[in-house]
Amino acid sequence: QVQLVESGGGLVQTGGSLNLSCVASGGTFTTYSIAWFRQAPGKVREIVAAISWRGGSTHYEDYVKGRFTISRDNAKNTVYLRMNSLKSEDTAVYYCAAIIGPYIDDAGEYDYWGQGTQVTVSS
Repeated sequence: QVQLVESGGGLVQTGGSLNLSCVASGGTFTTYSIAWFRQAPGKVREIVAAISWRGGSTHYEDYVKGRFTISRDNAKNTVYLRMNSLKSEDTAVYYCAAIIGPYIDDAGEYDYWGQGTQVTVSS
């Protein structure tokens, strides 16, 4: 029933910006947390940021603090990830994921996943 669809990825130069969107459908998300993960080739999938649907509390990994902003629009069932000052190290497939309850860093604990959107930062 629950589906997540990411969009907004693309090719950007170092120092540029992108705005990713994750549209959720098929359920009510009051008790959920929504997270952005990313995975580069040959590397583990890692959490980037997370937000609680009900209260809007946020979490950021240290390597994106001050550059990325996660936000939500409950009326549109959409979570956003604004990415500024992009680096080549940010190149990865970015995934939207949902978990029932508080966020957690472990990707294996999430209940729903989108298909991913490619972000490529040129060096």
